[in-house]
Amino acid sequence: MSEKQQIKQQKIGVLCGGLSAEREVSLKTGAAVLKALKSLGYQAVAIDVGQDLPGQLKQEGVALAFIALHGRFGEDGRVQGLLEMLQIPYTGSGVLASSLAIDKVATKQILLYHELPTPGFEVLKTREQAEQLLQNCRHLPLVVKPAREGSTIGISIVQSLEALRHGIDTAAALDGTVLIEEYIAGRELTVSVLNGEALPIIEIVPKSGFYDFHSKYTAGQTEYLLPAPIDAAVYAQIQQVSVAACEALGCRGVARVDLMLREKEFYCLEVNTIPGMTETSLLPKAAQAAGLNFDQLVEAILLDADIDK
Repeated sequence: MSEKQQIKQQKIGVLCGGLSAEREVSLKTGAAVLKALKSLGYQAVAIDVGQDLPGQLKQEGVALAFIALHGRFGEDGRVQGLLEMLQIPYTGSGVLASSLAIDKVATKQILLYHELPTPGFEVLKTREQAEQLLQNCRHLPLVVKPAREGSTIGISIVQSLEALRHGIDTAAALDGTVLIEEYIAGRELTVSVLNGEALPIIEIVPKSGFYDFHSKYTAGQTEYLLPAPIDAAVYAQIQQVSVAACEALGCRGVARVDLMLREKEFYCLEVNTIPGMTETSLLPKAAQAAGLNFDQLVEAILLDADIDK
């Protein structure tokens, strides 16, 4: 019996919803994944993840988990660790890679260790550090981010000290660690990496000029250039660095690397270990350009499900 046939005899739980600020996006991802799995003949059920996830998994008789959660309590290693304890194979990255990638500061430190390009940054953990930065700041604009949120939640590009103070307060309300990052004026790119292979690069051109939550999840608000019109040598380098970034973090299955390109210099911003799979999401677009339709993409992710070895 093939691996695919074995999995078709098992109950698959599509874990979605959850407790993070990205709950609504996760529900959309979960619905799309569930539909695809059922159309492929798998026994799948959606599980809106709550605080009694072990009980939910047991009640549904889940033997394998397809994780469609975004943000905290899903993309950060906690659910992965729980599934490890329950010995339920799951899709995507393991505990450590998930924990590292959700933390933008930890990600950047690992990128630097591996000599992979990332914008310069400062880390704020106390009000005193924030005040010192505000007093000493001489270079604007800057980008302010909570260290462990996704979907551009809490992120701001600041052009003044007043805006910097407000941006720090906004980010700090979401996370005790705030990342202050050098602003790279350039072209926004994303590279999806599926089972160790880089998919075609997408250039993101939001109508508002900033790829925020509204631009990401509102149809027609962003133009996507696929494949991105980039010099061939630079294009290949960006794909290679994206794969290297995922390897450095220990990612498994599928991940998406977000980058900025300024002339021929490019910088890794972050790595997403559970990319969105809604109708406006980037991963399905890249997979389609590589010859994989949505159902095939979902199955490729599913067949890589495992427990950390």
